[in-house]
Amino acid sequence: MQSSPFLSLVKKDLLIEWRQKHTLFGVLLYVGATVFAVYMMSGQPETKIWNALFWITQLFVAINSVAKSFLQEHANRFRYYFTIVKPTTFLLAKMIYSITLLLAMSLMSLLLFSVLLGFPIIQTGLFVVITAVGSISLSAVFTFLSALAARANQNAALMAVLGFPIVTPVLMMLSNLALKAITPVYQPGWWILAGTLLLLDLLIIILGVILFPFLWQE
Repeated sequence: MQSSPFLSLVKKDLLIEWRQKHTLFGVLLYVGATVFAVYMMSGQPETKIWNALFWITQLFVAINSVAKSFLQEHANRFRYYFTIVKPTTFLLAKMIYSITLLLAMSLMSLLLFSVLLGFPIIQTGLFVVITAVGSISLSAVFTFLSALAARANQNAALMAVLGFPIVTPVLMMLSNLALKAITPVYQPGWWILAGTLLLLDLLIIILGVILFPFLWQE
């Protein structure tokens, strides 16, 4: 049975990533070098510093692994995709690919952090869930920004300019949410913060679905 265009696009990107492997090993090298450098300079940091370092690392992992999702596509490929799939299908397939890749990278980062910088997490399952939500949030943001930059003559600077005001509150919310799983102190307004983050993710996806078809026709 022939698979749908959506699944075929996701499978295509994952197979290319697996065959090339340079992104996987490059991100692992970056995370390993960063964690080892922090360990050599300060040993095992206190809980809040550990949490901040983890999410800053996830930001750069997302930039190195996810932000290139559209920028690596050649203009001629866009013309080909234009003839076989809908723009929303193409965008959502890229987002699913980015979420899968970043989630794998985030779990590897968490493992390296735990080995070298200690494991201050009290509620492990909750922290893994927050890490998964963070992967979805960062993937949605950078995939959308990558799509805008790719259709604006491959202007990567546009992604940096637009990304800073969006990513900063996302990282702050993720860091505050993670404290719920790390510190035994009650965190007031936790569910409101989680709901706000999910609504922001939904808004970004909706904006992408609405705007990308117009960029697709350029």
